[in-house]
Amino acid sequence: MPLDIPRIQGICFDVDGTLSDTDDLWVSRLEKTLSPARMLFPKRNPRPFVRWAVMSIETPGNLLYWMLDALHLDDDVGRIFIKMAKKGRLRASGPFWMIHSVKETLLDLQPRFHMAVVSARDHRSTFAFLDYFGLTPLFRAVATSQTCEHTKPFPDPVIWAGEQMGISPRNLLMVGDTGVDVRAGKSAGAQTVGVLCGFGSEKSLRRAGADLILPSTANLVEILK
Repeated sequence: MPLDIPRIQGICFDVDGTLSDTDDLWVSRLEKTLSPARMLFPKRNPRPFVRWAVMSIETPGNLLYWMLDALHLDDDVGRIFIKMAKKGRLRASGPFWMIHSVKETLLDLQPRFHMAVVSARDHRSTFAFLDYFGLTPLFRAVATSQTCEHTKPFPDPVIWAGEQMGISPRNLLMVGDTGVDVRAGKSAGAQTVGVLCGFGSEKSLRRAGADLILPSTANLVEILK
């Protein structure tokens, strides 16, 4: 089903794979880690294996989020990560990578649409990324894994973001790179766009029911003109 563009009043963005170039960052780091063992890989190149491994974590990673949330353990796990971060065992500050032309896209869209972040990241690392690139002022609401009782793929954070912006969920557009993002948006009653610049595949996004699939978040500008 094509997007009903005149209906859109607000846009909700996922972070990892949608705003943040998380998959390429992980590929780069893992490839560097495995470089001493490059002789074990075809043509002494670990990159194809590394990219396959990183892209393959989408399903089990999202399944883990869903299971923790359904069992009401996500808050407990979040508190553990916060304590570790405060003790310096986790780093929430850079380096971060941003998907090409995404900041320009957000600056173009912000005067015409209310915008929000709907992320499964914890509060600290979500704002660390947004602040790192000066994006925080562009968003009227930021939902993290700790904002609502349930996180994605439940609709709760999308509905919450709409309430903060004063917009009905049916007038929202949820933009994300995985089926989890699409299902959260659809369950809330929003329209959805899947992007192929992150962890998800076109097949998984179509299976989740995305109304439109784009190569990158940056392509939103040409669609929403």
